[in-house]
Amino acid sequence: MSQEVKNIKVSGAKNSATRLLAAAALSDKEILLKNFPTKLVDAGHKADFLEKSGANIITNHKESSLKIKSEGLSNRVTEFNFPIRTTYLLAASLLKREGCAKIPYPGGCKIGQRGYDLHIMVWERLGCTVEEYADYILITSPGKLKGNSISFPISTVGGTENALITASIAEGETEIFNAYVSPEVNDLIRFLTAMGVSIEVIGNSYIKVKGTTEFRATTYNVMPDRIEALTWLVFGVLSGLSLKIDDVPFDIMEIPLKHINEAGIDFFRNNKSIYVSPECLNLGEIQPFELACGTHPGVISDMQPFYVLLALKAKGISRIYDYRYPERTAYLDELNKLCGNAISYEPGKIVINGPAKFSSHPIVYSKDLRGSMAVVLAALLAEDTAKTEIKDFQMALRGYNNLLDKLEQIGIELEANDNTVII
Repeated sequence: MSQEVKNIKVSGAKNSATRLLAAAALSDKEILLKNFPTKLVDAGHKADFLEKSGANIITNHKESSLKIKSEGLSNRVTEFNFPIRTTYLLAASLLKREGCAKIPYPGGCKIGQRGYDLHIMVWERLGCTVEEYADYILITSPGKLKGNSISFPISTVGGTENALITASIAEGETEIFNAYVSPEVNDLIRFLTAMGVSIEVIGNSYIKVKGTTEFRATTYNVMPDRIEALTWLVFGVLSGLSLKIDDVPFDIMEIPLKHINEAGIDFFRNNKSIYVSPECLNLGEIQPFELACGTHPGVISDMQPFYVLLALKAKGISRIYDYRYPERTAYLDELNKLCGNAISYEPGKIVINGPAKFSSHPIVYSKDLRGSMAVVLAALLAEDTAKTEIKDFQMALRGYNNLLDKLEQIGIELEANDNTVII
């Protein structure tokens, strides 16, 4: 008898929704964001900052929507302790209204070095001055921002997003060179265009923006989260569940899914869903593989932990290379506690000796957002009956909307207390 099929729906993309929320604050008119991950911790922090700055926000958890009207936005925040990595995206909406913006310093995952010098360059190129104080950054414009050329020395998602949003309020045209046009950046471009900004993309690294003073009222659907889709696919394969995953963004996952196929996993799909079951393993086992993380349309670094997790059950040695974020390794020490030290690594290179056995460990720690989710899944896959205590569980909640409820939908009940979960 076949087992019951569990269903799980992919939420709106974290790396798009939080950016769209910042861009929505440019408009004085009402903006409705549908398919919005309303229970995502990171989205909640950004909404909190905007509300304390004077925006009116209505969140509908049942409908997965967020409505925002920002005509009253001003620099009224005096406490700047907000754990938001992309605080720089909040500056433009305040600059537009007051000619200055006080924003918290960027916070978030500690994966190598994350400077904000490129954001300072964006503001300065568009006519602003930047001052750094103990607990906030002050960006000031003597008048209206002026369009200019912005040339990034490296390809940068965050820099491209900031340039797009800030150029949207500048007079004249802004040219952005060496932009990183990821799927989430494309979603931001579509949204800004819907609000009335003129944006032209040529090739995959040049963007021309013509700013506006009139931002339209807009209803917009947030794109599905490609990293979440991959997360549930890998967990479905490893857990042996019969799992149907809905709202998979196939158009931006061609190469990541090709790597899954090449590991011997023959999942079923239609135009928006994936079905995975034990029968999907062509030879009854996962095949070892090699892949390199890089930029879209390939396997991006945020997906790396889930290929490591998959490789732990492959029959042989797998290798994963990541020279874009070579220091993305802190979570591997925690994952090793749950797989008998089957992982070895050096900067830019991870070697996985499969097949490993997942087992519990008294205490493990969350180290970064996606890596922490891999640790949670490994603990759920433990083959013994002992318990694993995961500290800083909030890290996983930052990247996955409604995570505890989704796990419950597929038959897994967890209780999280004081930022700790016991599995």
